[in-house]
Amino acid sequence: MKLNGKVAVITGAASGMGKATALLFAAEGAKVVVSDLSADNAAVVVQEIEAKGGTAIAVAANVAKEDDVQQLIDTAVDTYGTLDILVNNAGIMDNFVPAADLTDELWERVFAVNTTGPMRAIRKALPIFTAKQSGVIVNVASAGGLYGSRAGAAYTAAKHAVVGLTKNVGFQYATQGIRCNAIAPGGVATNISTTINAPNPYGMEQAMKGMGINPRTGEPEEIAKVALFLASDDSSFVNGTVVTADAGWTAY
Repeated sequence: MKLNGKVAVITGAASGMGKATALLFAAEGAKVVVSDLSADNAAVVVQEIEAKGGTAIAVAANVAKEDDVQQLIDTAVDTYGTLDILVNNAGIMDNFVPAADLTDELWERVFAVNTTGPMRAIRKALPIFTAKQSGVIVNVASAGGLYGSRAGAAYTAAKHAVVGLTKNVGFQYATQGIRCNAIAPGGVATNISTTINAPNPYGMEQAMKGMGINPRTGEPEEIAKVALFLASDDSSFVNGTVVTADAGWTAY
């Protein structure tokens, strides 16, 4: 098993890519902390893992809240003794709102979940990793973090920031046995679209211009396999970079 005995925290793990990653990591021997806004939904994933002989616990956490992030990592360490892998997967969309219509509230909410949440989790995990000179961080960025108009202004900026954070952490802690990489998924069949409730017509029209060249929609399990590669020793020489998983969409 590629993650035998490892302890992994995965945010946004009750559905979509996070759930698929939690199930795969558990199947590969990891003890998984399934974190999500919904304790009930996280518990369902834990039950599925345990039914297959895996080990997991559910922890309700809003990554936009510092206290929740602290409690999440502390619970992982209190339960399993350490932390080896952090997967920052939780994220929300921004209704395709363009810069001219952007409010401070929307900007701050999107950044709180998509960028500040991962930063805080990384900040909390690093002392654990540096103490034992090993640890892996996998951030879920987006094709929107590589290109200019796959979403609205806030989401695009937030995911670009995740890419920058990934590269910074990857390089600065490389000599301490710590790796930090990101995945940039293209269109994937998840429920993140439920965070789109009133799409801005102009912004959505602009973002949709690139959809016609998208070869296909991915499945959460396909992203989970990339996360497994980055979390395991198979990627021991991969650090501070972004792995694009989009069926070739951004290659055009």
